[in-house]
Amino acid sequence: MTRYHSLVVEPDSLPACFDVTAWSETREIMGIRHRQWDLEGVQFHPESILSEQGHQLLANFLHR
Repeated sequence: MTRYHSLVVEPDSLPACFDVTAWSETREIMGIRHRQWDLEGVQFHPESILSEQGHQLLANFLHR
């Protein structure tokens, strides 16, 4: 996963309405999903050539 900043969501600050869907190798939260609403977010750049499987992730999101 490729990030261009140092900001991350701290696990203790994540509201209970979110599930973690992706972690970095160093256990930083990289993806979340709301438990009730159709909301998802990632904290990396899936479009970057440096993000392994990033284009597949985008395709999966668009064709779900």
